[in-house]
Amino acid sequence: MRPTQNPIKPTSSPSRWHPHPWLPHHFCRITVFSDMSFAKEYEFLTEIGIEPRNSGSFVNGSWKGSGSVVSSVNPANNKPIAEVVEASSQDYEEGMQACIEASKIWMKLPAPKRGEIVRQIGDALRAKLEYLGRLLSLEMGKILPEGIGEVQEVIDMCDFAVGLSRQLNGSVIPSERPNHMMLEMWNPLGVVGVITAFNFPCAVLGWNACIALVCGNCVVWKGAPTTPLITIAMTKLVGEVLEKNKLPAAIFTSFCGGAEIGQAIAKDTRIPLVSFTGSSKVGLMVQQTVSQRFGKCLLELSGNNALIIMDDADIKLAVRSVLFAAVGTAGQRCTTCRRLLVHETVYDSVVDQLLEAYKQVKIGDPLEKGTLLGPLHTRVSRENFEKGIKVVKSQGGKILTGGSIIESEGNFVQPTIVEISPSADVVKEELFGPVLYVLKFKTFEEAVQINNSVPQGLSSSIFTRSPEVIFKWIGPQGSDCGIVNVNIPTNGAEIGGAFGGEKGTGGGREAGSDSWKQYMRRSTCTINYGSELPLAQGINFG
Repeated sequence: MRPTQNPIKPTSSPSRWHPHPWLPHHFCRITVFSDMSFAKEYEFLTEIGIEPRNSGSFVNGSWKGSGSVVSSVNPANNKPIAEVVEASSQDYEEGMQACIEASKIWMKLPAPKRGEIVRQIGDALRAKLEYLGRLLSLEMGKILPEGIGEVQEVIDMCDFAVGLSRQLNGSVIPSERPNHMMLEMWNPLGVVGVITAFNFPCAVLGWNACIALVCGNCVVWKGAPTTPLITIAMTKLVGEVLEKNKLPAAIFTSFCGGAEIGQAIAKDTRIPLVSFTGSSKVGLMVQQTVSQRFGKCLLELSGNNALIIMDDADIKLAVRSVLFAAVGTAGQRCTTCRRLLVHETVYDSVVDQLLEAYKQVKIGDPLEKGTLLGPLHTRVSRENFEKGIKVVKSQGGKILTGGSIIESEGNFVQPTIVEISPSADVVKEELFGPVLYVLKFKTFEEAVQINNSVPQGLSSSIFTRSPEVIFKWIGPQGSDCGIVNVNIPTNGAEIGGAFGGEKGTGGGREAGSDSWKQYMRRSTCTINYGSELPLAQGINFG
């Protein structure tokens, strides 16, 4: 894309951003603005409880905040949307104490009754779907269909969790001893901490909170510091459902804030499980902190996802898939396709068709109909894109299209395709933006080797018509990722399967399948209903 093809307004002075190592992914502290009132285009926010100035801590049913005052910023123009008073350490402690007390009530409620509450949460979200989706697109920067789709994903998770609430089954195990029975019992952990990222500010909450709640846990949520408004709007809807059912509001406790709150959750011995979504670097810090107190971590970290196009692939289907996987959400999904591996016999055809498809990508306001590529989330993200392109060029990368920022008041960049060697160091890193590396290979075995050669192991996909190749790909000597697809993109996972990856992606699994087991405590119970005391392994002790 050439900059002249884009109808983005001229640039204004940039906002000031301050990176912090404890902010998930490429988070930055939010710029502080003052004397703010709602612009007309933001008036819809009042329909979901957002005001020009908002308290950012939901503590025991009350909204408060005694921390810093920050502003949520529209990444399409870097102008403020609304102010938020963040949580302080005092707010956190007050909220945690109430949450612990609420957990004593919530865990005693029968699981199907807990499922009914989650069903009502889904209905509350469904009633405000369009407003929430619009806010999400406004604040995060993803296009409106993706924003609405993300909220729908939380609704889907609520529906999934309702059914799950009647299926939290344990096993009955045959005992080798007469008049004995062995069985498994699954009980709640108590409180689950959820730290979410800016790129999916409410979907990741849904993956975790819906399951954690039906499993009998209370939830403490720290939303991304650059998307506080969606944190507040989601929490208000959950709080209303709890109030309507005369349940303790502290069952769901949330905080807007940065590193201080994230560190408090990681260190808190009252939280047996911490789910963290963000970069591998920060995730490792969280894991080490939680492990020091023998807590459990559920990590969903960086991805460096490859899509392989074999010589027998449906090229048109593959090109459509690559476009969505590489350009969707401006390349800021953890499942974004970052490496395109193309068989040498179809390489030129694939690249030519992909370049033609990229010419059709409309860049602009994510709320406008027809836009396919919105802005990067922050100014720092845009700066990282520029730095990344310089590194790519220094390591022999050839820019086939894009490669530049778009001079505007927003954080817009060109969707970029780079021809580069698989051995280049930069290919093994996750550049969080719409940058696609195109790599050539000769054999299936070589493609698998390239796919598996990076530190991350989240998602992967292959396009082929060969049953032999398909089953090798999903088998023990195929992809080493947690998500292994065939003839679909690397992104756009359904909620029914477990979501997560291997290696530097963290090993966690969220959403569907049997992910619920991570949110519960398993006990193996042996019951003697006889009058004798036979010992296992035939031991005779006196």
